[in-house]
Amino acid sequence: MIKNTPKFIILSASLLVLSSCAKIYNKTPEFESLKNAYKNDFLIGTALSESQILERNQNDDRVIVNQFNSITPENIMKSMFVQPTKGNYNFITTDKYVAYGEKNNMFIHGHTLIWHSQLAPWMSQIKDSTEMKSFMKDHITTVVSRYKNRIGSWDVVNEALNEDGTYRKSVFLRTLGEQFLVDAFKLAAQADPKVDLYYNDYNLCNAKKREGAIKLVQLLKKNGAKIDGVGEQGHWHLETPTLEEIEKTILDFSALGVKVAISELDISALPSPYGLQGAEISQRFANNEKMNPYPKSLPDSIQVKLAKRYEDIFKIFLKHKDKISRVTFWGVNDKQSWLNDFPIRGRTDYPLLFDRQNRTKKAYESLIALKKQ
Repeated sequence: MIKNTPKFIILSASLLVLSSCAKIYNKTPEFESLKNAYKNDFLIGTALSESQILERNQNDDRVIVNQFNSITPENIMKSMFVQPTKGNYNFITTDKYVAYGEKNNMFIHGHTLIWHSQLAPWMSQIKDSTEMKSFMKDHITTVVSRYKNRIGSWDVVNEALNEDGTYRKSVFLRTLGEQFLVDAFKLAAQADPKVDLYYNDYNLCNAKKREGAIKLVQLLKKNGAKIDGVGEQGHWHLETPTLEEIEKTILDFSALGVKVAISELDISALPSPYGLQGAEISQRFANNEKMNPYPKSLPDSIQVKLAKRYEDIFKIFLKHKDKISRVTFWGVNDKQSWLNDFPIRGRTDYPLLFDRQNRTKKAYESLIALKKQ
């Protein structure tokens, strides 16, 4: 029958179908992207690699611009890159990062000012309090002032706590004691009084570590330092932490009068090696088939499990959206994720919403469907 049907009838029928599809599509334009779906709840962010900041991959850039309204630099603002030698700053890529956010009308987050890791060698060799105070004042003031009124929030101090809630024995603690925390936040506030200032760490769902972070916030407030929020990194797994622990963490920090950011969200689909402690990057374990069960692709059963895990977690975020400022995924797609090599080199992980070809996964679809409900 198709052979004998006049062409204009086929064309008219095709146009009718297209018109119908267009109407259906236009009924819910707010669900075309993550940032639009959650626009009334909290910012939806991603971490950018240097390559993405420099727009070297058009496919990555398309996803970033279409899906996210907040950005965090994955590495390029860490001190070893910003001030590789004493007094010599390199702002070439950081300037481009800020310009990228401004060009695409995004919220721009700064990460990070004071961190024990990824220090330039000369920084880790600082011996006394006078020299450390001088370094902190110069570094924080120079970096924050450069982007005053352009960057919306900063991770002032990153990962200052051990798993038991005690202070990490960093070069900062050795030279200044806990005063380095107060000094860092006060210096950042002086350089840009309007910018939001965060403390950022992983494993804050761990009760002892969370209690240490609560005491840290209280220390800052008691000493007159400005702190606006806590970043819970959210490097989580398919089974842990529990949903109850995630919710309690949000509530406990909110009770201090600060905002909560889910700052580095990814959910590993792989087994967790025995002894793994959160996101401590110095940890390494031997590779074996048991620890790398999906070297080629993620089975559909695990895709479904990952999607359900994201959905359950986002239900908690939506329940407490008045307390959450930002949810930032730590990477754009699975290929970019740092978890592919952590804590075992050569592993293949699948922790994000977009696969290695930037195609949406079931986890993405579950978060869009959640808002449609």
